[in-house]
Amino acid sequence: MLRASAAAEKAGIPSSSLVCEGFIGQARTTSVGLGLPNLAVALVPGHVGTQNDAEVEDNIRKVTLHDVICNLTVAPAEVETPADPTPRDIVFSGNVDEINRLFIENEWSDGLPIVPPTTQRVEAFLAFTDRDPDEVLAVLLPDSRAATVWSAAVNGVMAGCRPEYMPVLVALIEAMGDPNYGVEHSGNTPGGETLITINGPLANQLHFNNEQGVLRDGFQPNTSVGRFWRLALRNLAGFLLHKNDKCTFGNTWRVVMAENEEVLDKIGWPTIAQDLGIAKEKSAVSVARYTGSDMIASVTGDTGEKILPYLADAVLKQTTWQLVFTIGTSPGTLRPLLVLSPILAETLAKDGWSKADVRQYLYDHCRLPAWQFERYLGEWTDHPINSLKDEVGLRRAPKIFAESDDQERLVPITFDPDDFMVAVSGDPLRTNAITFAHNGILGYTVSQEIDLPADWDAKLKTARKS
Repeated sequence: MLRASAAAEKAGIPSSSLVCEGFIGQARTTSVGLGLPNLAVALVPGHVGTQNDAEVEDNIRKVTLHDVICNLTVAPAEVETPADPTPRDIVFSGNVDEINRLFIENEWSDGLPIVPPTTQRVEAFLAFTDRDPDEVLAVLLPDSRAATVWSAAVNGVMAGCRPEYMPVLVALIEAMGDPNYGVEHSGNTPGGETLITINGPLANQLHFNNEQGVLRDGFQPNTSVGRFWRLALRNLAGFLLHKNDKCTFGNTWRVVMAENEEVLDKIGWPTIAQDLGIAKEKSAVSVARYTGSDMIASVTGDTGEKILPYLADAVLKQTTWQLVFTIGTSPGTLRPLLVLSPILAETLAKDGWSKADVRQYLYDHCRLPAWQFERYLGEWTDHPINSLKDEVGLRRAPKIFAESDDQERLVPITFDPDDFMVAVSGDPLRTNAITFAHNGILGYTVSQEIDLPADWDAKLKTARKS
């Protein structure tokens, strides 16, 4: 709504954005990022989702209506915002403890100690890219800040990355700025957190863990690059708790997941990056935002018919509120992720199952009775629908969702088998899997090829000696 108001104001049309009480702080900080720090808002007391009709009407009459009238008839007071330091300004000199205190006080840190981003350290990172330090990789909402190669290096230093990770960091900022990813939604109330997947030769060259404990901290590349993503969201995009980041509970940042491409090559399955259009010989990062995950432990069986029912059941049970991204808010954008341990993938492949076959199985078996699907969407979300049949009639869903009037008919949770993402990683000898619930329009899956400098091999060899 604020972006619509900003567009109206820039066109000379007075506006007033209705903002629930819990989002007033976010509205103020978002307005600054939109270049209109005095953008007019009208308070809606409390949360309308917990109020009856009489309470909503009373609050609108007593509070909101007055604000709207004032916003449309009285010129807002001018607001000045302090200028930020330039990228190369020296903002402080002191010891490590003093620097960390400064960063925490200014909300430049995630609460953990950072590596001071000295000019010398930043320049060491820049040596691992051919990109100009001042090149703008993306303009990131909500603050509308220009994220440059230089600022990527700064946050990489802070996160504890090594200089040779720099090509990965650049690619991640480019992915963050991809409109399909939708970085502006990173502060939404469900509190989804991005999972980064890395593919290609670079993952092995930089020693990313792709085996046991792949999603646990402890390996420098996986851990520090994952932390970099959250620091970039904070320092470059502007997502700060109690301001632009309105997650109700939130999740901490996730370590990077590297796929086990040795196993994928062995069984003839494509990688996540290949699924998203990246050539096999290239290195790439893929990002998507997930609201949660669920472990699928001790999956037993020597055939697909024995293994896959358990997996499909788990994916389905992890997907409840997320169905609003199947039909409703953003039709056809649900992308659940299933990560198989290598031994499970190998067992399925040995039994003749391709990745496409697994996706088809999930599509065929991750289904709900029509009445339950409609109840999730119509009664338990803020985006009610009349019926699945009506959605098909409006061409917002494929015909399979309205094959009959039988309310017991089973309907899929995605539009297409390829909407299911399947990856292979983790402990090679454990029969476990993990499923992630995807956040639809609040973070589409995108992949970004990693651009290496011309003399990469020589630079990497030198780095390993240091």
